[in-house]
Amino acid sequence: MPKPEVDPTVELELSVDRSSPVPLYFQLSQQLEAAIEHGALTPGSLLGNEIELAARLGLSRPTVRQAIQSLVDKGLLVRRRGVGTQVVHSQVKRPLELSSLYDDLESAGQRPATRVIVNTVVPASAEVAAALGVAEDSDVHRIERLRLAHGEPMAYLCNYLPPALLDLDTAQLEATGLYRLMRAAGITLHSARQTIGARAATAVEAERLAEEEGAPLLTMQRVTFDDTGRAVEYGTHTYRPTRYSFEFQLLVRS
Repeated sequence: MPKPEVDPTVELELSVDRSSPVPLYFQLSQQLEAAIEHGALTPGSLLGNEIELAARLGLSRPTVRQAIQSLVDKGLLVRRRGVGTQVVHSQVKRPLELSSLYDDLESAGQRPATRVIVNTVVPASAEVAAALGVAEDSDVHRIERLRLAHGEPMAYLCNYLPPALLDLDTAQLEATGLYRLMRAAGITLHSARQTIGARAATAVEAERLAEEEGAPLLTMQRVTFDDTGRAVEYGTHTYRPTRYSFEFQLLVRS
């Protein structure tokens, strides 16, 4: 007979401060979220019975249910009929700095993988020409990639590069990140201009990213420059917000 599933929350030091103005459900959800992000609650593990968790912490069942539901809404937990509440992969929090998604996923232990959908040369549109500082309708390299983590779609990446900048071999693009290939080719990445937004997924985007049509997506446009000030890449990317977010560090101006 298979061994009964052991509740992984039993090993966690969970506690709530009843004197705090922070709601009890939020205190619990924050502790569970931290446990998921730090690997104490691993992907695939099942949370125990809500009643038992509530009794252990001296909380009401609705409070525990609200804490768990908040993590379901964030995409960190999923309720499966006949199985229970299960931990899924934690959300990747990407710092706003000049780094590649591949490196960020690898650093977060997310096992990145890439499928190259398009790898070709196209005439530069007015938008792409302006971003890269080339003549409109001149040749530029276009690559489109689906980036996955643990086998699940995370982002769809569309990048344009000046012609003859480097060899963009499909096998290499699927084996590693674009910025790694650029650095290996002797290109020194120096700075970038980046815009972040959000919009509803089209039918095509929804199918690519395993989302519903109309679901919210994060968007990012970036122009990257080398140490000579030359634009070496223009990217337009879409991300699943349930699996991905950007982190900002804000400083107070004196």
